[in-house]
Amino acid sequence: MQQPEVIEFYMSMEKCGVTVWIDGGWGVDALLGKQTRPHKDLDIAIQEKDVAILRDQLKTEGYQDIKVEIARPHNFVLGDYEGLELDVHVIVLDGYGNGVYGPVENGEQYPAASLTGTGTIGDYPVRCISPEWMIKFHSAYELQEKDFKDVSALCDKFGIVLPQEYVRWVQ
Repeated sequence: MQQPEVIEFYMSMEKCGVTVWIDGGWGVDALLGKQTRPHKDLDIAIQEKDVAILRDQLKTEGYQDIKVEIARPHNFVLGDYEGLELDVHVIVLDGYGNGVYGPVENGEQYPAASLTGTGTIGDYPVRCISPEWMIKFHSAYELQEKDFKDVSALCDKFGIVLPQEYVRWVQ
């Protein structure tokens, strides 16, 4: 997904009244204020109350459910005929501002502090995951070199100590 498509999507959601937090690789780039690598998709978090609006809007733009074999009510992927992909993470804000992700009993969430990030894509201001939490979220899976590059760039820009699991990548 290219920068113009990301900005166009974000603006269309704003017009519909849908709050979007940019996550994943584009979230890293938004925090850094520049695109650092190509992205195959756009990861976002939205509130459950906005899912129907998002789906209705994107349906008019040719998006449909893809990767249905791995879809869950709180995480699904939409794609269009040009190959653009949107990885949607659905949250429910609790009384403390935490974004509960999936069944409550799973204990997964976007903590309130994670939903406070701001960045830019192009020159367009966007909501995104905060730098500290973007780094923490880049550790719950098998790490790749691109993760090291993302995390080390965030650590450098925001003065955050590189997490221990990334030290093996330092030359």
